[in-house]
Amino acid sequence: MTHTTTPTTGTATETGSSSTTPSTPRPDRADFRTSEGLRALLEHLAEHGWRNNPQASELLEFAAERFAPLARKHGLDVWEAASAAFDVMRTPAARKAADPWAVVTHAVRITCIYEERAQGLLCSVHQARRAHISAHHDPERFSDRETPLYEYHPAFQLTDPHHREDAKPSADVDASVQAAVADATRLFVLLGWPEASARAGVDHVTNALARIGSRRGTYEALRRDKHARALLDLPAPAWTCLLRVLLGHPEPAYATTTAGRGILLRLLLGESLPDLLGDDALVASIVRATPGRERVRS
Repeated sequence: MTHTTTPTTGTATETGSSSTTPSTPRPDRADFRTSEGLRALLEHLAEHGWRNNPQASELLEFAAERFAPLARKHGLDVWEAASAAFDVMRTPAARKAADPWAVVTHAVRITCIYEERAQGLLCSVHQARRAHISAHHDPERFSDRETPLYEYHPAFQLTDPHHREDAKPSADVDASVQAAVADATRLFVLLGWPEASARAGVDHVTNALARIGSRRGTYEALRRDKHARALLDLPAPAWTCLLRVLLGHPEPAYATTTAGRGILLRLLLGESLPDLLGDDALVASIVRATPGRERVRS
């Protein structure tokens, strides 16, 4: 008996080809964590849109998580950083960059900096990006200052019209300077410093101040002068304390505070030695930095 069979190869092939429909290629779902994967996803999103793509929402969630520490550092919400990342990812520069993630990270960092600056200046981010606007300090209340405004603002400073330029300095000025140096030395001695170390240290700092003419400039010059510290035989903590106590804290934020003035200026402005001894923070800093105290503890 003869059996006939119907070839099925062509049918199977046709069935298989009819069930497969062409689709738009999509990058791997985990690839956007790498630079090349991010580039591929951004090109796909630029061509097909962000709205209905589920991987776009995953990308923004990942960006929010990635830039969360940067946002918190500048006092911003994490989604503000993610929004900044979204704005950059839509640009051709991010897609064509050698490292797309580096471009996005740099742009988000800059945006966070100016967002924080705009909040401090009470202006828009666009204005905060301008140099002549960002150069201003943040608004503050008059009551936030330890010193009244009229004591340090140039607008309230008056010049004596009868002052003669060729007039010789009064002897009272020299006497007050010498008294301030003597009281500064006595303060250190009363708080436990060896008299020889205190006298030599104060004299060295005041001579440098007279030569340089600026408290901040003197501080910066002496802070790095290891040779002078070695000659005075002072450990690093004691040397730093001596400079800060005599010349004041070098940071501009402390300029109008007692810590920023230094005891030399405070003595010249009329404060007395008992006034300085009543400053608990000043006394504590001098006592903690007494030379030889670390060796006694050990």
